[in-house]
Amino acid sequence: MTCSPAPQIPGQAPGLPQLRALIIDDEKNIRVTFAACLEGLGLRVSQAATPEAALSAVEHAFFDLVFLDLRLGDTSGIDLVPKLLSLRPNLYIVLITAYATIENAVEAVKRGVEDYLPKPFTPAHIERIVERAAERIKLCRKVEQLEELLRDSVPGASLETSSPGMRAALDLLARAAKSEAPVLLRGENGTGKGVFARMLHAQSRRADRSFVVVNCPTLSDELLASELFGHAAGSFTGAVRDQVGRVEAAEGGILFLDEVSEISPGLQAKLLRFLQEKQFERLGENKTRYADVRVVAATNKNLEDEVAAGRFREDLLYRINVVEIVLPPLRERREDILPLATGFLEFFAKSAGVPVYELSPSAREALVSYGWPGNVRELKNVLERATIVWPSPRLEAEALPERISDRGARKVAIGGDFSLEAIEREHLLRVVARTKTVEEAAQILGIDASTLWRKRKRYETS
Repeated sequence: MTCSPAPQIPGQAPGLPQLRALIIDDEKNIRVTFAACLEGLGLRVSQAATPEAALSAVEHAFFDLVFLDLRLGDTSGIDLVPKLLSLRPNLYIVLITAYATIENAVEAVKRGVEDYLPKPFTPAHIERIVERAAERIKLCRKVEQLEELLRDSVPGASLETSSPGMRAALDLLARAAKSEAPVLLRGENGTGKGVFARMLHAQSRRADRSFVVVNCPTLSDELLASELFGHAAGSFTGAVRDQVGRVEAAEGGILFLDEVSEISPGLQAKLLRFLQEKQFERLGENKTRYADVRVVAATNKNLEDEVAAGRFREDLLYRINVVEIVLPPLRERREDILPLATGFLEFFAKSAGVPVYELSPSAREALVSYGWPGNVRELKNVLERATIVWPSPRLEAEALPERISDRGARKVAIGGDFSLEAIEREHLLRVVARTKTVEEAAQILGIDASTLWRKRKRYETS
């Protein structure tokens, strides 16, 4: 295998540091030849002959990608993959083998391998692998930069979660980002649909193009049509010059339609045509225009109910709902409440230039027990208020609004002067707060899940 220096590849693209690769193979001549080829592509290369040497190298130095032979003496390279990823979760691992089978490929992917290089291979094969790895690494770094920007500018934007429902939504987001299909984000107000839309953009092939937001409920029908598709001078009162719409501004990128259910039926027809044909006209103009735009929509309403009521087109629903991602409300991810609260408090302390605020046990219990009808947005607002009005950096339950601290109900005790409903409310909410699922809580309380759901909804909002 002869390797000559290649022209510039994504691994050498401006803004992306030189990639570092580790070759793990027990045959020295393969390592040396492979290293020469990778170095010719502009990579910095290290070598390891044994699993032990590979783990030591990864533990003590940073690598972007690893080329791992399937057979390392008597050891399977696949068995080494989880150990490598436990040290460096973002490693791009390429499995090399002369024994390529479907079973090996499936097992490798399950373990975390990103790519597969069957022997014999050529320099062109290696170059394609490096190009794919470089693009993936570049995208991952963009996502990390966006998350860092969000953490610095938008408190609570961290997407770290212990909630199975939120993890499932994030996994689906990552898969959807790789496609060009329209995405519909469903969830209550304050669940983070806007953050999800931006993350999808950052992980998509359109990450280097525009992300354009249209807040549908804030504009009249005529103004929203102009906002979306633009207008010609004189098309309506106040239109003194030609105006480019958000669709054109999003060319090559993503158009985010926030609360899409608020679009009027007449404008829905124009949006449907654009989704189907990528064609539109500005208001007051007959010229047909084209735009390469991916649409992501969000709603807090049940669009099926809106269709049944005649307020939303069924064909438009099918068109925007190719991939549906449901964001769970905060009350269904209680394990995330305290980590989110901690993140908010760190942000507020940093902004104010004061030591980090601390939550007392009573405040923590109050936060976890409350129903959060306003979701993450309500949690942020409540904690921001508490840091302003409370005189101590240690926040007690009394620092929170009464609907959350619920000081009277928290003094409920068996045998005291309390109604049975008050005692039931306190017991039910505490059981719900410490259990992981509605079914588990219902079993402890000796009622069915539907009864628990009705009671919890009543008690959390009372």
